[in-house]
Amino acid sequence: MNDIVNRKDIDKLIITDDIFAFIDNKYGSPPNWTRPQGFISLSKIILEQQVSLASANAHFLKLNQYLPEFTPTNILNLTNEEMRNCQISRQKSKYLRALSSAIIKKHINLEQLQDIDYFEVKKQLISIKGIGPWTADIYLMFCLKAKDIFPFGDVAVINAAKELCNAKTKEDLILLAEKWRPLRSLASYYFWHYYLKKRNRYSS
Repeated sequence: MNDIVNRKDIDKLIITDDIFAFIDNKYGSPPNWTRPQGFISLSKIILEQQVSLASANAHFLKLNQYLPEFTPTNILNLTNEEMRNCQISRQKSKYLRALSSAIIKKHINLEQLQDIDYFEVKKQLISIKGIGPWTADIYLMFCLKAKDIFPFGDVAVINAAKELCNAKTKEDLILLAEKWRPLRSLASYYFWHYYLKKRNRYSS
């Protein structure tokens, strides 16, 4: 699959809405926030739920350093105390175990998701405890490079879009996002880019 951020798609998106030309002129194009497919990336996204990226990354590094290898089997072998010692909350521990169990029991095969329709991928992902629409959307965008995802559960994207597009409600944004099809993922990248740049909160 092609990367979400590429010049051809940027030119197409800018034509659909001058708000993206404004962001591009002010801050340049967004980076390609791509990640590898698979268990490690999805586990990281779970840890990123409702916390800062820096905090989630610190927790992941501590857990990763503790494990001999970051695998579903090794996650399931951890005790509650070991999880706590790695700064993994009880809730996140349950989510990581649910994902690990789903993989081991072959309820989901992360390596095959790139060959499946996006709607089916999302359906499979959210069937696992702890994976909701936001986590599924982020995995689709960052790991599977799905080009037409708009994460309505992402606070940064929604706040940036509301600020720039003068939208008041989620319903307003749903209607606005329709004209960004089939490049809503790229539109989301631009809103993240704007949000982070304006607030000097960029991280690698």
